[in-house]
Amino acid sequence: MAHLASRRTRVLTLPVGLALTASLGFLPTGTAAAAPAEEPAAVTADGPQLSYVVNTRAGHGTVKQVRKAIAAAGGTVVTSYDKIGVVVVHSKNPDFGPTIRKAKGVQSAGATRTNPIVPQATKDIGVGQPLTAAQARAAADEAVAGQDALEPLQWDLPAIKADKAHEKSLGSSKVTVAVIDTGVDDTHPDLAPNFDREASVNCVSGAPDTTDGAWRPAAGESDHGTHVAGTIAAAKNGTGVTGVAPGVKVSGIKVSTPAGFFYTEAVVCGFVWAAEHGVDVTNNSYYTDPWLFNCKNDPDQGALVEAITRATRYAEGKGVVNVAAAGNSDHDLALDAIEDSTSPNDTTPVTRTVDPSACPDIPTMLPGVVTVSATGAKGLKSSYSNYGLGVIDVAAPGGDSTRYQTPEAPAVSGLILSTLPGGGFGYKAGTSMASPHVAGVAALIKSTHPHASPAVVKALLTHQADATACGAPYDIDGDGTVDAVCEGGTQYNGFYGAGVVDALDAVRR
Repeated sequence: MAHLASRRTRVLTLPVGLALTASLGFLPTGTAAAAPAEEPAAVTADGPQLSYVVNTRAGHGTVKQVRKAIAAAGGTVVTSYDKIGVVVVHSKNPDFGPTIRKAKGVQSAGATRTNPIVPQATKDIGVGQPLTAAQARAAADEAVAGQDALEPLQWDLPAIKADKAHEKSLGSSKVTVAVIDTGVDDTHPDLAPNFDREASVNCVSGAPDTTDGAWRPAAGESDHGTHVAGTIAAAKNGTGVTGVAPGVKVSGIKVSTPAGFFYTEAVVCGFVWAAEHGVDVTNNSYYTDPWLFNCKNDPDQGALVEAITRATRYAEGKGVVNVAAAGNSDHDLALDAIEDSTSPNDTTPVTRTVDPSACPDIPTMLPGVVTVSATGAKGLKSSYSNYGLGVIDVAAPGGDSTRYQTPEAPAVSGLILSTLPGGGFGYKAGTSMASPHVAGVAALIKSTHPHASPAVVKALLTHQADATACGAPYDIDGDGTVDAVCEGGTQYNGFYGAGVVDALDAVRR
C-alpha cells in the first residue's frame, strides 16, 4: 500500500498513527480506435527523458511496424510485450506522445510519469512497529504445541480460521503466490523454505532483470513486500510467524523504484512475468503512480489504464488469480465523485474531482481483480479502509488502532505481525495487509482444487466467505457521529463484500 514525508503512500499500508493514505478505482472498457496512418515529422530531443507505454494491436508484425515509428518519433524501445501489444519506450522528444499516437498500428500511448527519469534517492517508508524482544519472549511463552513461537500474537489467523485450516492442510508446494511489490527478502528464515526463485524477478525498469537477488529490497528500501510475503506464506517451522498458507510457494516481483513509485511499465512487466512463470495468485497492495485515479479521457492516463488492463487480463488468461487492496482513505468508492488532491504525486499535485468509474485507480478495480477491504481485531471495517457497494469483493484482517479495535490476549497490538528484511518481525496496518490474507486463502483453494480456473477460485473465495452484516451505524471512534455508511444486506454489502474470507472452508470443500 513510497515515500511518506509529503506524499500519500502508494503501497496500501498505514503508518503507526494509521494516517489515511490510499486509493481505488474502477475498470476501463474498450480500446481506442487506431488513428489514421501518418509518418512522423522530424523530431527534437531536447526535452526531459520520459517513459511511455505504447499500446498496439497484439502480434509481432504490428509491433515491428510500430517500432519503426517509435524510432522515427525519437523514442527508444526498452522492451516489448508482443502478446499483449504493449511497448515500453523512453524518449526526450517533448512531442513524442502526440506524434506516436498518429502512427499506424498505435491504439493509445501515454507517459507513465510526469517527472523526468532520474536516479531516485533511497527512502524508507517508515511505516512499521518492530516487534520488541519482550513481546517475542512473552509470545513464545504462550505458544502451544503446533504453534510457531510468535503465532500467539497473530490474532488475524483465527479471525479467518487459518489456525484450524492448518490442522488439515498447509497448502501445496505446487502453488505459487507472487508478491508484486517493493521486493521480498528471500533470505528471511521464515520465507527461505517456501521461496520460488524461478518465479521471482526485478521489473522496475519495465524489462525483467533476473540477476540473482534482484527481487530483494536494497538496504534502506521499503520492507513492505517482505511483510506481505510473510502474511501469505511464512513457513510453519516452529519459530517466527505463520503464514495463511504456510505450505505454498511465494515469489517476489519487485516493481517499485527506490523512492517507492510504482510506474506502469514495471507493473505491466510484473503481471506478464507472473503469467509466464507458473504463478497461481498475485498480490497487489499498491496503486500505480503517478495518478491516484487515471481518467480514460486523458490520452496519457487512458493509455496507462489500457496497458495494465491488458496485462491483468493476460495473466488471468494464463490461470492467475489477481488480488488487490482497496485502499486506505475511508472513501465510499460507490460514489460518482471523489476529490483527488494528490495527483500527480511525482511532481506538483492538483486538486480535481473524479468519477472512479471513468477515472480508475489501477490495478485494484480492473476487470477480474479481487478487491479487498480491511477489518480490525473486533471484526469491524477498519477505520481507514475504503468501501463501497458493488466495489468490495471480500474482506480480511488488515489491522486497526487498538483505540478502535483491541485484540484479545495474548495479542498485544491491533496491527498485523509479519516478517521484515534481515530476519526481523514487525507490525503494519492497511488494506495492504488485508489483501495478502485473501491471496493466501486463494492459494489454499488452489491447493485443494489444483485444476480450478481463476473464475472457479474466485467463485469459491466469495461463496466460502463468512457473510458479515453491516451491523449498527458505524461510529468507529465513538464520538456520536457516523463515520461511514454501509449499504447492502448480510450476504453482500459495501463494507465486507461477500464477507470475511474463510481459510478452513478453503481446505475442506
